[in-house]
Amino acid sequence: MDNPQNGSNAVAQIEVVEACGEWFVRVMNDGQETTSQFDLESLALAYAEGQRLRLKLEAIRRL
Repeated sequence: MDNPQNGSNAVAQIEVVEACGEWFVRVMNDGQETTSQFDLESLALAYAEGQRLRLKLEAIRRL
C-alpha cells in the first residue's frame, strides 16, 4: 500500500529497507515521500528499479 507524505527535502532519492520480514521502498521526490510495502525482496527491488529509471537517478539506497 502506498503512503504519501509531505516532506521538506526536495532531493529525489529511493531507499529500500527490510523490517520484520517485509520490504519497504521509500521514494522521495519534489518534497513528496511515498512508501510502498512488499512481501518479497525481488518485488521491492524491481519496483525501486522502475522508480529509479523514471526519476533518472543513478542509484538506490539500501538501508
